[in-house]
Amino acid sequence: MTEGTTMTTTMTTMKTPIPAEKLTIVPANEASWDDLVAIFGTADYPSRCKCQRLKFAGWMWRDSTQEQRTAMLREQTACGDPDAATTSGLVAYVDGEPAGWVAVEPRTAYPKLRGTRIPWSGRAENKDDAGVWAVTCFVVRKGYRGRGLTYPLAAATIDFARERGARALEAYPMITEPGKEITWGELHVGARQVLENAGFEEVSHPTLRRVVMRVDFAQGGDAR
Repeated sequence: MTEGTTMTTTMTTMKTPIPAEKLTIVPANEASWDDLVAIFGTADYPSRCKCQRLKFAGWMWRDSTQEQRTAMLREQTACGDPDAATTSGLVAYVDGEPAGWVAVEPRTAYPKLRGTRIPWSGRAENKDDAGVWAVTCFVVRKGYRGRGLTYPLAAATIDFARERGARALEAYPMITEPGKEITWGELHVGARQVLENAGFEEVSHPTLRRVVMRVDFAQGGDAR
Protein backbone atom coordinates (compact mmCIF):
# COMPACT_ATOMS: atom_id res chain seq x y z
CA MET A 1 0.00 0.00 0.00
CA THR A 2 1.01 3.61 -0.34
CA GLU A 3 2.13 5.41 2.79
CA GLY A 4 -0.74 6.27 5.09
CA THR A 5 -3.20 3.73 3.80
CA THR A 6 -5.49 2.23 6.41
CA MET A 7 -6.74 -0.83 4.54
CA THR A 8 -5.77 -3.99 6.40
CA THR A 9 -6.31 -7.70 6.16
CA THR A 10 -6.26 -10.41 8.79
CA MET A 11 -4.70 -13.84 8.46
CA THR A 12 -7.56 -16.36 8.29
CA THR A 13 -7.96 -20.10 8.15
CA MET A 14 -6.72 -21.43 4.82
CA LYS A 15 -9.35 -22.65 2.37
CA THR A 16 -8.99 -25.95 0.53
CA PRO A 17 -5.40 -26.11 -0.78
CA ILE A 18 -4.88 -26.33 -4.53
CA PRO A 19 -3.93 -29.91 -5.55
CA ALA A 20 -0.52 -30.16 -7.21
CA GLU A 21 -2.00 -31.92 -10.24
CA LYS A 22 -4.16 -28.87 -10.98
CA LEU A 23 -1.24 -26.45 -10.79
CA THR A 24 1.14 -25.33 -13.53
CA ILE A 25 3.86 -22.69 -13.10
CA VAL A 26 5.64 -21.19 -16.11
CA PRO A 27 8.06 -18.33 -16.78
CA ALA A 28 6.07 -15.16 -17.44
CA ASN A 29 7.26 -14.91 -21.04
CA GLU A 30 5.42 -18.19 -21.71
CA ALA A 31 2.19 -16.70 -20.39
CA SER A 32 -0.03 -14.26 -22.26
CA TRP A 33 -0.26 -10.62 -21.29
CA ASP A 34 -4.03 -10.99 -20.84
CA ASP A 35 -3.41 -13.74 -18.29
CA LEU A 36 -1.08 -11.53 -16.28
CA VAL A 37 -3.56 -8.66 -16.41
CA ALA A 38 -6.23 -10.99 -15.02
CA ILE A 39 -3.98 -11.90 -12.08
CA PHE A 40 -3.14 -8.30 -11.21
CA GLY A 41 -6.80 -7.27 -11.45
CA THR A 42 -8.18 -3.77 -11.66
CA ALA A 43 -8.97 -2.68 -8.10
CA ASP A 44 -6.33 -3.86 -5.61
CA TYR A 45 -2.85 -2.57 -4.87
CA PRO A 46 -1.17 -4.88 -7.46
CA SER A 47 -3.24 -3.35 -10.26
CA ARG A 48 -1.80 0.06 -9.43
CA CYS A 49 1.76 -0.88 -8.51
CA LYS A 50 2.28 -3.38 -11.35
CA CYS A 51 5.23 -4.80 -9.41
CA GLN A 52 7.27 -1.64 -9.93
CA ARG A 53 7.78 -0.37 -6.37
CA LEU A 54 11.37 -1.61 -6.20
CA LYS A 55 12.13 -0.54 -9.76
CA PHE A 56 12.29 3.13 -8.84
CA ALA A 57 15.08 4.61 -6.73
CA GLY A 58 12.73 7.44 -5.83
CA TRP A 59 9.03 7.46 -4.98
CA MET A 60 7.10 5.37 -7.47
CA TRP A 61 3.81 7.24 -7.12
CA ARG A 62 5.50 10.53 -7.91
CA ASP A 63 7.99 9.36 -10.51
CA SER A 64 5.72 7.26 -12.72
CA THR A 65 2.20 7.06 -14.10
CA GLN A 66 -0.14 4.08 -14.18
CA GLU A 67 0.39 3.79 -17.92
CA GLN A 68 4.17 3.79 -17.51
CA ARG A 69 4.09 1.11 -14.82
CA THR A 70 1.87 -1.08 -16.96
CA ALA A 71 4.17 -0.68 -19.96
CA MET A 72 7.21 -1.44 -17.82
CA LEU A 73 5.72 -4.66 -16.47
CA ARG A 74 4.80 -5.78 -19.97
CA GLU A 75 8.32 -5.14 -21.23
CA GLN A 76 9.98 -6.78 -18.21
CA THR A 77 7.90 -9.94 -18.41
CA ALA A 78 8.08 -10.31 -22.21
CA CYS A 79 4.70 -12.03 -21.99
CA GLY A 80 3.78 -13.96 -25.11
CA ASP A 81 7.40 -14.36 -26.24
CA PRO A 82 8.57 -17.88 -25.32
CA ASP A 83 11.95 -17.19 -26.95
CA ALA A 84 12.68 -14.09 -24.86
CA ALA A 85 16.14 -14.06 -23.31
CA THR A 86 14.85 -12.79 -19.96
CA THR A 87 11.66 -12.39 -17.98
CA SER A 88 10.90 -11.01 -14.54
CA GLY A 89 8.82 -13.68 -12.85
CA LEU A 90 6.63 -16.76 -12.87
CA VAL A 91 2.93 -17.24 -13.53
CA ALA A 92 0.79 -19.93 -11.90
CA TYR A 93 -2.24 -21.57 -13.52
CA VAL A 94 -4.91 -23.59 -11.75
CA ASP A 95 -6.84 -25.85 -14.10
CA GLY A 96 -5.57 -23.67 -16.93
CA GLU A 97 -6.78 -20.43 -15.36
CA PRO A 98 -4.24 -17.69 -14.50
CA ALA A 99 -4.08 -17.51 -10.72
CA GLY A 100 -0.79 -16.18 -9.35
CA TRP A 101 2.46 -14.31 -9.92
CA VAL A 102 5.84 -14.10 -8.24
CA ALA A 103 8.60 -11.66 -9.18
CA VAL A 104 12.12 -13.13 -9.30
CA GLU A 105 15.11 -11.50 -10.99
CA PRO A 106 18.73 -10.60 -10.34
CA ARG A 107 18.84 -8.37 -7.27
CA THR A 108 20.41 -5.62 -9.36
CA ALA A 109 17.12 -5.33 -11.29
CA TYR A 110 15.65 -3.56 -8.24
CA PRO A 111 17.29 -0.12 -7.82
CA LYS A 112 15.11 0.70 -4.81
CA LEU A 113 16.79 -2.09 -2.86
CA ARG A 114 20.09 -0.21 -2.92
CA GLY A 115 18.72 2.52 -0.68
CA THR A 116 16.52 0.31 1.49
CA ARG A 117 17.98 -0.56 4.89
CA ILE A 118 16.33 -3.94 5.38
CA PRO A 119 18.26 -6.04 2.84
CA TRP A 120 21.67 -4.84 4.00
CA SER A 121 21.38 -4.36 7.75
CA GLY A 122 24.05 -6.36 9.56
CA ARG A 123 25.45 -7.88 6.37
CA ALA A 124 28.50 -7.14 4.25
CA GLU A 125 26.96 -7.51 0.82
CA ASN A 126 28.06 -6.36 -2.62
CA LYS A 127 24.97 -4.52 -3.82
CA ASP A 128 26.10 -4.84 -7.42
CA ASP A 129 26.48 -8.63 -7.38
CA ALA A 130 24.24 -9.75 -10.25
CA GLY A 131 24.77 -13.37 -9.20
CA VAL A 132 22.40 -12.84 -6.29
CA TRP A 133 18.74 -12.97 -7.29
CA ALA A 134 15.73 -11.77 -5.31
CA VAL A 135 12.11 -12.75 -4.78
CA THR A 136 10.26 -9.50 -4.21
CA CYS A 137 6.53 -9.78 -4.86
CA PHE A 138 3.64 -12.27 -4.77
CA VAL A 139 0.24 -11.61 -6.30
CA VAL A 140 -2.68 -14.04 -6.05
CA ARG A 141 -5.77 -13.45 -8.12
CA LYS A 142 -9.11 -12.95 -6.40
CA GLY A 143 -10.90 -16.27 -6.12
CA TYR A 144 -7.64 -18.15 -5.47
CA ARG A 145 -6.52 -16.41 -2.29
CA GLY A 146 -6.24 -18.29 0.97
CA ARG A 147 -5.48 -21.61 -0.76
CA GLY A 148 -1.73 -21.72 -0.27
CA LEU A 149 -0.73 -20.70 -3.78
CA THR A 150 2.26 -18.67 -2.59
CA TYR A 151 3.90 -21.88 -1.29
CA PRO A 152 4.45 -23.53 -4.70
CA LEU A 153 5.24 -20.16 -6.26
CA ALA A 154 8.02 -19.60 -3.72
CA ALA A 155 9.39 -23.09 -4.27
CA ALA A 156 9.39 -22.60 -8.05
CA THR A 157 11.63 -19.54 -7.79
CA ILE A 158 14.55 -21.68 -6.61
CA ASP A 159 14.94 -23.82 -9.72
CA PHE A 160 14.08 -20.83 -11.92
CA ALA A 161 16.93 -18.74 -10.51
CA ARG A 162 19.41 -21.61 -10.26
CA GLU A 163 18.85 -22.71 -13.85
CA ARG A 164 19.55 -19.15 -15.01
CA GLY A 165 22.91 -18.96 -13.27
CA ALA A 166 22.08 -17.44 -9.90
CA ARG A 167 24.67 -17.96 -7.18
CA ALA A 168 22.13 -17.27 -4.46
CA LEU A 169 18.48 -16.31 -4.08
CA GLU A 170 17.12 -13.94 -1.46
CA ALA A 171 13.72 -12.89 -0.17
CA TYR A 172 12.57 -10.25 2.31
CA PRO A 173 9.38 -11.62 3.89
CA MET A 174 7.48 -10.47 6.92
CA ILE A 175 6.57 -12.37 10.05
CA THR A 176 2.84 -12.98 10.40
CA GLU A 177 1.00 -13.89 13.57
CA PRO A 178 -2.53 -15.35 13.74
CA GLY A 179 -5.12 -12.72 14.57
CA LYS A 180 -2.83 -9.74 13.97
CA GLU A 181 -3.64 -7.29 11.22
CA ILE A 182 -1.26 -6.68 8.33
CA THR A 183 -1.46 -4.36 5.36
CA TRP A 184 -1.58 -5.71 1.84
CA GLY A 185 1.45 -3.64 0.97
CA GLU A 186 3.51 -5.38 3.64
CA LEU A 187 2.56 -8.94 2.75
CA HIS A 188 3.26 -8.67 -0.97
CA VAL A 189 6.86 -9.63 -0.11
CA GLY A 190 5.64 -12.98 1.22
CA ALA A 191 5.34 -14.51 4.67
CA ARG A 192 8.32 -16.02 6.46
CA GLN A 193 6.70 -19.46 6.77
CA VAL A 194 6.15 -19.56 3.00
CA LEU A 195 9.83 -18.96 2.21
CA GLU A 196 10.96 -21.26 5.00
CA ASN A 197 8.80 -24.05 3.62
CA ALA A 198 10.43 -23.57 0.21
CA GLY A 199 13.92 -24.03 1.67
CA PHE A 200 15.04 -20.46 2.35
CA GLU A 201 17.02 -19.88 5.54
CA GLU A 202 16.99 -16.74 7.66
CA VAL A 203 20.24 -14.78 7.43
CA SER A 204 19.25 -11.60 9.22
CA HIS A 205 16.39 -10.10 11.21
CA PRO A 206 16.70 -6.34 10.62
CA THR A 207 13.30 -5.30 12.00
CA LEU A 208 10.74 -6.70 14.39
CA ARG A 209 8.58 -8.14 11.62
CA ARG A 210 10.95 -8.39 8.65
CA VAL A 211 13.64 -10.94 7.91
CA VAL A 212 16.08 -11.61 5.09
CA MET A 213 16.03 -15.22 3.88
CA ARG A 214 18.33 -16.88 1.40
CA VAL A 215 19.19 -20.00 -0.55
CA ASP A 216 22.86 -20.36 -1.52
CA PHE A 217 23.59 -22.62 -4.48
CA ALA A 218 26.66 -24.81 -4.17
CA GLN A 219 28.93 -25.45 -7.14
CA GLY A 220 27.12 -27.85 -9.42
CA GLY A 221 23.75 -26.27 -8.75
CA ASP A 222 22.61 -27.87 -5.50
CA ALA A 223 21.07 -25.77 -2.76
CA ARG A 224 22.77 -25.75 0.59
